[in-house]
Amino acid sequence: MKPTLLILSFSPIAGDARVLKQVDAFSNEYTVTTCGYGPAPHGVAGHVQIPDDILHNVLDDRYVTRKAYRRAYWRLWSVEWAKKHLRPRSWDLVLANDVEAVPLALRLKPRKGVHADLHEYSPLLHEDWEGWRERITPYVDWVCSTYVSRASSWTTVSRGLSREYERNFGFHAELVTNAAPYLDVSPTPVGDTIRLVHSGAALQDRRLHDLITAVTASSAPVTLDMYLTPNQPAYLAQLREAAAASGGRVRVNDPVPYSLLAETLCRFDVGIHVLAPTNFNNTWALPNKLFDYVQARLGIIVGPTPEMAEYVRRFGLGPVTDDFDPQSLTRVLDALTAADVRAWKAAADRAAPELSAQAQVEIWRAAIARLVAVN
Repeated sequence: MKPTLLILSFSPIAGDARVLKQVDAFSNEYTVTTCGYGPAPHGVAGHVQIPDDILHNVLDDRYVTRKAYRRAYWRLWSVEWAKKHLRPRSWDLVLANDVEAVPLALRLKPRKGVHADLHEYSPLLHEDWEGWRERITPYVDWVCSTYVSRASSWTTVSRGLSREYERNFGFHAELVTNAAPYLDVSPTPVGDTIRLVHSGAALQDRRLHDLITAVTASSAPVTLDMYLTPNQPAYLAQLREAAAASGGRVRVNDPVPYSLLAETLCRFDVGIHVLAPTNFNNTWALPNKLFDYVQARLGIIVGPTPEMAEYVRRFGLGPVTDDFDPQSLTRVLDALTAADVRAWKAAADRAAPELSAQAQVEIWRAAIARLVAVN
């Protein structure tokens, strides 16, 4: 009989690239149930769907003010709902995605343990928001020290995040990057106009307007397409307005489903992610889009974000800007040549097997297998 595994994530799992890789990794060897928002992902034996009107992470200000952190957590609407609909001792293992899923996972008392996959350094998730460090960081610190440190094993998305979790809470999280599944394609030809692309969330702390400013100011024959999810609708509207004033050089497009993202990106030449260090997680980001660009066989332009820059330089994928100002990106764009872009795309083609998800999901498989074997 296969071991039973619950993959718990307070996200729309069918559109969550990292969680979908977990589902794919375990659905053959384990009887997998998922719990999260939205419809069931393909390949699972069961799915517990949290209703869309049960909002997640809406903290009761009264409890946070009084530092009644235990009550604050267990009174979260999503946690209360999931606690009522998930029966303890029903699974051998729980794979809990992100800090807020771990306390519930432990309460479910899986027979062989809880693995915590931490997608961000949650105590400083929105440290650039007013009041976050004073009010929310102590609450999340409490969740990490009280619950997350009691998991059986841990993974996270970058070395910088792993170091910070170990420094503050004493557990070591292995690195599982946000690598994308291997895509068997070849680099597309580079034409007279170099086609730039950025995909991701419309969040103001990412300073996406600087990309528009840099492209609009460039003297090079470049265009930029942005595929953005409407995380902050007002900011997305600002980006659309700025793109409309770019003289046709920038287009803000609706997002595409993750299942269609790879074939969409393949139509372009260079992926851009110049991510200003506006908070701790941005500073140490190693995001899925970097690996999506590699699988689409694109050149890549990044800012001097340490872990992204390391990959781009090590594999010869493209240039790293001097700093995070739009003027630095404009200088890089002005120096672009078609020959450079062809070379970067060829480097991405060579690196694609090594930087694919296959090697990374083996780290999850090994962690879960150790729990099965030990217990």
